[in-house]
Amino acid sequence: MYKMFRKSQAALEFLMTYGWAILVVLVAIGALAYFGVLSPDKFLPSKCTLPAGIACMDHRASGGTNQLSVTLRNGMGFDTTSVGIYATGCTASTGNSLANGQQTNYNLACAVGPPPTLASGSKYNGDLNITYTNSETQLTHKLQGAITTRVE
Repeated sequence: MYKMFRKSQAALEFLMTYGWAILVVLVAIGALAYFGVLSPDKFLPSKCTLPAGIACMDHRASGGTNQLSVTLRNGMGFDTTSVGIYATGCTASTGNSLANGQQTNYNLACAVGPPPTLASGSKYNGDLNITYTNSETQLTHKLQGAITTRVE
């Protein structure tokens, strides 16, 4: 009977040693995540996504001028008028036309106040909404996308 207690004591010591080691590793990972060392925002690439038809060719956020610049290309097969572009925390840019196959740059002034802000070195993450009127049918349409970029 004494031999059975020794085996269970060895097994318990084995499990406790590995349990403490795993607990220390989890606490270290939690501390790194809490202090932002493991923040996924630092590793994710910049992206600008829109539904098919209007393509986001390039984008840039400037902290010095508090401006978001987006270059759009019309690939819908028809000309558009009254193109408006809206981004989270930024004023709208409206009234432009975009011919089929044409590419145009839009500059939006952004707020300095509450998030999302354009502080240099931070990430801008917001919705990108586009309205346009089909020049052939005079019907107005809305597209919704997203933009994530590092502020320069």
